[in-house]
Amino acid sequence: MKECNELIKSRITKLINKVTKPLEVLERMKIINIITIDVHSRDVVQNFVNQRVNEAESFPWQSQLKFEWSLDKNKDVSSRQFCRFSWETNPAKYKCIIKIVDWFRFYSYEYTGNTLRLVVTPLTDRCYITLTQALNLVMGGAPAGPAGTGKTETTKDLGKAVGLPVMVFNCSDQMSKDSMAQIFMGLCQSGAWGCFDEFNRISLEVLSVISTQVKTCLDAQKEKKRKFIFLEEG
Repeated sequence: MKECNELIKSRITKLINKVTKPLEVLERMKIINIITIDVHSRDVVQNFVNQRVNEAESFPWQSQLKFEWSLDKNKDVSSRQFCRFSWETNPAKYKCIIKIVDWFRFYSYEYTGNTLRLVVTPLTDRCYITLTQALNLVMGGAPAGPAGTGKTETTKDLGKAVGLPVMVFNCSDQMSKDSMAQIFMGLCQSGAWGCFDEFNRISLEVLSVISTQVKTCLDAQKEKKRKFIFLEEG
C-alpha cells in the first residue's frame, strides 16, 4: 500500500506539471479529471496505510468503487483476474466490471461526454454505497440534505462512473401523471437513470398515481421482464 501511495503521488505530480503547460481544451479537461480521481485515490490509499488495511475482505476496501477487467461473464466475480498481455492481444474477450460492496455491473460504455468529474469526499462514498445497494435490491435511492450540497451531482457522477446517462428532471406542482408516465416510459426504453429533483413539490393526488407507476416499473425489473404492460401500453 505504501508503494502504491508513492506511485499515485508521483503520477499526480507529473499530471500537474503537464496541466501547467499549453494544452487543448479537451485534453486539459481530461487531465484535470484524472487528477481529481487520483487525489481521491491517494487519500483512500493513505487511509488504508493508516488503518493497516491488508485484506481484500476488509470493509474499507469493499466500500470503494472498483473497476476490473474479466474474461468470465458469470455472476461469481471472486475469481476474475486481469491479464494485461491477453487484454492487449484480444480486448474483445474482456468485460469491465464495476464493484462496490456486494453490488456489481458491467461498464455500459454509454457516451456521457468529457465533462468534469465530482470531487469525491467520504460523504460521496457513503452515498455511492447507499445508492448501489438500493440498486442491488431493485429499489430507488433518495439522497436527503439541504439545497446545494451535491445530491444531484453525486447521482450524476455515479452514473458517469458506470458509463450510463442520467436524465435530471426538476419537478414542480405542474407535473401530471401523464407527463411522469412519458418520462418513465422513456427511461425504461433507453436504460438511462432518472434523477427527480424537488420530488416532494408534486401534489399529493399525483404522487399517489406516480407511486403505482414506479412500482410497476420496479416489479417488472425484479422479474427480469424484457416487456411489460405500462398504462395499457406494451
